[in-house]
Amino acid sequence: MRIRKKKWAEPELSVCDFFVKDPEAHAGSWRHAFKKEQPLVLEIGCGKGGFAGQYALQNPDKNIIALDIKIDMLGVGRRTIVRLFEEAGKGDAIDNLLLVNYNVEQLDKIILPEDKIERLFINFCNPWPRPKHKKRRLTYYKKLEMYKRFLQPEAEIRFKTDDDELFEESLEYFAQSGYEILYLTRDLHASGFAENIETEHEKMFTEEGKKIKFLIARQKQTEPSQSD
Repeated sequence: MRIRKKKWAEPELSVCDFFVKDPEAHAGSWRHAFKKEQPLVLEIGCGKGGFAGQYALQNPDKNIIALDIKIDMLGVGRRTIVRLFEEAGKGDAIDNLLLVNYNVEQLDKIILPEDKIERLFINFCNPWPRPKHKKRRLTYYKKLEMYKRFLQPEAEIRFKTDDDELFEESLEYFAQSGYEILYLTRDLHASGFAENIETEHEKMFTEEGKKIKFLIARQKQTEPSQSD
């Protein structure tokens, strides 16, 4: 998603308590970057921060890392998150969410196996429709392989999109990379799935009449061998 330059983004983030200025310094020790050590989840491509903010409010027993490559987007995200917490009467309690500016292509440099991520969210990522660009997709099989390095064995990947081609081809990527699909719907809002948190893109696409595709995947579990 393109976003205009926000001259105020970097100055505001520089004094933001929940913006991480040096993410590489936390590689392998993200659990200690939060005020309270608790299960760790990750959203890549967090955009305007609506999902991460709502998730943090609804799940005070979880810590969420919200990552995006665009500093201007994270600036918008900071304002969104502050607003959500203030509206909930918790403006001084943003302690289970961290904003991170980093390129997902190099994600394995800052998120290590020791971090033990328990859930990964991919919400409305760029579909990269041109064949030569598909390897940039956040669900491309090589990225799914990278995520395995830091995901717990039973960790879930939760993926949402409005793009039909991206969704169908992502199903192939998950299969290719040895993931099993635990839940799948091609019309999330009609599915009755109770845990959904609506994002900014989701609201926009739904108002345009587009159906939201959603899945939950995890690495295939190895069956224990049985001795004679």
